[in-house]
Amino acid sequence: MDLFARAGLPVYTSARSYFATTGDPDVECMLIRAQEMARYVEHGVLDAGLTGLDWVVESGLEVVTVSDLIYAKQSRGKVFWVLAVPEDSPYRRAEDLSDCIVATELVQVTRKYFESKNVNVRVEFSWGATEVKPPMLADAIVEVTETGSSLKANRLRIIESVLESNTQIVANKTAWRQADKRRKIENLALMLRGAMDAQDRVGLMLNVRKKDLAAVLAVLPALKKPTISTLSDEDWLAVNTVIEESLAWQIIPRLKEANGQGIVEYPLNKVVI
Repeated sequence: MDLFARAGLPVYTSARSYFATTGDPDVECMLIRAQEMARYVEHGVLDAGLTGLDWVVESGLEVVTVSDLIYAKQSRGKVFWVLAVPEDSPYRRAEDLSDCIVATELVQVTRKYFESKNVNVRVEFSWGATEVKPPMLADAIVEVTETGSSLKANRLRIIESVLESNTQIVANKTAWRQADKRRKIENLALMLRGAMDAQDRVGLMLNVRKKDLAAVLAVLPALKKPTISTLSDEDWLAVNTVIEESLAWQIIPRLKEANGQGIVEYPLNKVVI
C-alpha cells in the first residue's frame, strides 16, 4: 500500500472487504493471496496482479511477466526457497534424502527439483509453520527465507537453494494485447519502479562558482551526471543530482569544503531512470 501511494496511486481498503478502490477511476483492485494471483490473472478474472515468481512457477500457468520488483520484507533483495534439515541431521545434500519426507508449501517446484536429481522423496504440503516440522513430522523442508534467521532460530541448517524469487507484475495475455490496458499496466510498472528507486535516495542541489565546479564534481556520485545550469550571475552555477541517503552525511561536508554554497538535501518520491 505504501509503495502504491508513493508511486502516486493511493489504494483505499476496508478492513472487512477484499475489494479496494484507487486514486485512478480506471483501476479497481482485489486483495488476493500471492499463491492464487497467477490463477486469476491467467483465467482473465484480473488483467494484472502482483505476486512472486515462485508462485507463478508453482502454478504452471502462463502469464506475461511485465516487470520485476526487487524487494522483500526486510530488504531490497530477493528471497530464496531453500532445502533445510535439522542442525544435527546427517543429511548433507539433496541426494542424501532418498525415501525421506519433505514438507513445503511449494509442492510442485520441490517435486521437480528432486526429480531433476533423480532422488525419490515424499513431498507433503505444509499449511504453515513449516520450520517446526523437522524432525518429528518431516525429515527436511523447503521453505522461503530472506535472511535465514528464522531457520537458524528453529535450529535448521540450509543444504541447498531450490529457487530464487522476487515480486513481479504479471498480466493476462489477452489484456496485454489490448493497447489501452497494456499502456495502463506499463505505466503502473514504471511508477512502481520509480517509487522503489527513490527509496534510500535523496536529491541534492547547491550553488558553486564556475572556478570551483571541478572540485565539487569530484565529490559527487550520481546516477549518470549531475544537472548543471547557469544562474542569473554568470559566475555561478546550480548543480542538481541524486545520491544515496546514507552518503549524504559524508558528502555534504566535503561539498562545503569544495566551496559549494546553498546546499539543500530534499526527499524524493520517484526516480524514473
